[in-house]
Amino acid sequence: MKKVFPSIIILITLSLIGLMLLQMSWIKNLLMVQNQKYYADLSTASVSISKEIKDKLASRLGFRPDDAAWESTEASKYLWSQINNMPIDDITEIIKQELVKNHIDLDFEFAIITSDLNYISSRGFTYEMNTDKNTFDSYLTPTNSYSLKIYIRKPKNYILQRTIGSIAASVVFTIIIISAFAVTVRTVLRQKQLSEIKSDFINNMTHEFKTPLATISLAVDALGNSKVLSRTDQIVYYTGIIRDENRRMYKQVEKILQAAQMDTENLDLKLQTIDVHQIIQNATANIILQVEEKHGKLEQKLDAKRYFIKADEVHFSNIVANLLDNAIKYSKDPILISIATFNTNAKTLTIQIKDNGIGMTTETMSHIFEKFYRAHTGNLHNVKGFGLGLSYVKSVVDAHGGKIKVDSVIGKGSTFTLEFAMT
Repeated sequence: MKKVFPSIIILITLSLIGLMLLQMSWIKNLLMVQNQKYYADLSTASVSISKEIKDKLASRLGFRPDDAAWESTEASKYLWSQINNMPIDDITEIIKQELVKNHIDLDFEFAIITSDLNYISSRGFTYEMNTDKNTFDSYLTPTNSYSLKIYIRKPKNYILQRTIGSIAASVVFTIIIISAFAVTVRTVLRQKQLSEIKSDFINNMTHEFKTPLATISLAVDALGNSKVLSRTDQIVYYTGIIRDENRRMYKQVEKILQAAQMDTENLDLKLQTIDVHQIIQNATANIILQVEEKHGKLEQKLDAKRYFIKADEVHFSNIVANLLDNAIKYSKDPILISIATFNTNAKTLTIQIKDNGIGMTTETMSHIFEKFYRAHTGNLHNVKGFGLGLSYVKSVVDAHGGKIKVDSVIGKGSTFTLEFAMT
């Protein structure tokens, strides 16, 4: 999987690059085709404009527009010579109608120029427009003695109007495909990470249960020895070992059950008014021996004036115990742990647990509340566990409507801050 996954990512990435290049080529060709169609429509419109102007001139002179007599060169020449007498507004209206018929509904200016360079034009037509790239040039008569120049303002609008739908659809579908690819890669990476984390969890769990089981097995074998059975102190010693290891296994099973409970989202809270200071004192009493064994110090600064909250006593006790246990695990000798309480305001109780441990990186802090996640412990090789404690703590705090955050500095320690609403 480790070798195949990068290859799949590379192939899909190349496919996406190829798709985007094809889309760009398709859009470029689409714009080119529409540009060609624009000039074709202008050419078609100019033919119609020539006919409409000629018919209009004939009507003004009192003749039928379809009279074949006007097809002769001399008659046609005479007819077009009368264009100077035709109102500009009439010519403008003819050009506008024919452009619209050919789907070119844009602002324009025009000029009709004779072979001797005399011309009539719309009011906005300027000399510069005569040679502008947006000016379309065509002849009105077979003898090329009259030419029509139409200056289209913002011809790109015509092309955009005809292509915007297709281009937008192309861009949207490309974005959807890229987004789907990104989500797929992210999901696969997440699943890969979860697989590795769960593999580590299984290894840790095996180790955590294997050690006490081996110790219990040795103690049981010792109790089967007749020499041990004859000595009461030895019996007490080995049964004490079995009891301690059994208690240790029970605690590990409890942690796994807590995690399972979080998974099913069936956290059953038995809410009651609890004394937070009393719970903290009970929790510190249970770990003080561990701290003293490492020549450490545990400070309590219970300064909160209001310290009763509505909570589940068992789960609340567990989160305090878990945070203190973590502080011991990740601290350096001599251990220095402080737990403090204070009222941020009249409605909030804040609990802070601070240690002088190895600290955490910003990356680690962003993951520590995830299930099975375990931070790197540097030179602390004796740190054990399943990576469930902080995940459980976060779930219980959330279930109580509280907040938890962590601040940490590498090499200086970490501070966990919990906030709960007062009763």
